[in-house]
Amino acid sequence: MQNATHRIEAEQLLPGTGAPLRDACLIIEDGRVAWVGPRASAPATAAGVPVWRTQTILPGLWDCHVHLTGLRTTSLDDAMRVPPPVCAARAVMDAQKALDAGFTSVREVGGYGVHVARVVDEGTAPGPTIYAAGDLISQTGGHADLHTYSVGCVTHFAEQGGWLRTCDGEAECLRAVRLQLRRNCKLIKICASGGVLTEYDDPMHQQFTDRELRVIVEEAARAERVVAAHCHGKAGILAALRAGAKTIEHGTYLDAETADVMKEVGAVLVTTRFVTERMLAYGQATGLPSYAWDKLVAMGAQHREAVALAIRSGVTIALGTDTITTGEGSALPWGLHARELELLVDAGMTPLQAIEAATANAPLTVGAQARRAGRLEVGWDADVILVDGDPLADVGVLTDRAKITHVLKRGHVEKAPTPSPA
Repeated sequence: MQNATHRIEAEQLLPGTGAPLRDACLIIEDGRVAWVGPRASAPATAAGVPVWRTQTILPGLWDCHVHLTGLRTTSLDDAMRVPPPVCAARAVMDAQKALDAGFTSVREVGGYGVHVARVVDEGTAPGPTIYAAGDLISQTGGHADLHTYSVGCVTHFAEQGGWLRTCDGEAECLRAVRLQLRRNCKLIKICASGGVLTEYDDPMHQQFTDRELRVIVEEAARAERVVAAHCHGKAGILAALRAGAKTIEHGTYLDAETADVMKEVGAVLVTTRFVTERMLAYGQATGLPSYAWDKLVAMGAQHREAVALAIRSGVTIALGTDTITTGEGSALPWGLHARELELLVDAGMTPLQAIEAATANAPLTVGAQARRAGRLEVGWDADVILVDGDPLADVGVLTDRAKITHVLKRGHVEKAPTPSPA
């Protein structure tokens, strides 16, 4: 008889990778998966152990590209205008929305996530496991620079606990990495190309020299941290891969050559189609500056084709959205993370492949810093969601938070239906 804490029986279980298991049972003990397999073969559990029955069991989902900024608009200039305590307070509430949506882990690639992670880890507030990068790092004039402010203002913002940092030359790049390690950040995030939300940098241009990029990657590797590289243009993608970056974020102009290089070096593409599609639909109405809108329109159709090409080419893909704003009516709000699953299917994945991108593939994006989550296997952490529906028939069921009936993180119940009054 199993000394379990939860027993879950389901019509199907999706382990994260591999074929679905029909008429399945999952037993949780001490925060870990103790048994998984056919219900008919499951060991008995004690009489007092809760037994839940559902249609589908999945590993807790991951969003591998988010920003806990507490900003209400997509203008990065607002990072300088809103007091950090206000942003952090909003960010704590945003993290809870991810958990409610079934996302038990997030990879935060620039923002106040390093502080929110501490609040969640100590049990002060509920939230997913947060793997935070600390600062978004670029060269001066790059995607982490605020071009309408003086250099001194941007530098002061970084030194006073902000999350945008510029550095130039190998020595400054080395220090930028060490400053993130000093805060116990779990990965390093750099801008290897220009971006959309900053004014003068071109998404097609490489940022940082090859030597600067190598210094960053080598220093991160000494501390067993991976480097996530924001890249749109091909030049930036190839430069980041030459330097040894583990993940390419966005990959808007990825082509057959870059796909082959990614496969050769074992890099992961974090797709973020959500940001492109959502901003094209809502961007100008929710505060997107005109210069950013022009860049976005130029890149919109290309991004979908790049993701489709990566899927056809067999590039390893992890789900990411670029969620960055706070508030239900904002441009890129927390809680809509599962929309990326639909967009991956739209680009050519099967629902099962899209779920793998949001589960089993996701820990690759943080390397040695990842806990054993993303799969339903014996001995792995019991990050589990129960779904009232069949995401293999319609992956869109995962976008309905009401259908995510139960959420467990390390075996602890974070979400469950409220019992009806007697």
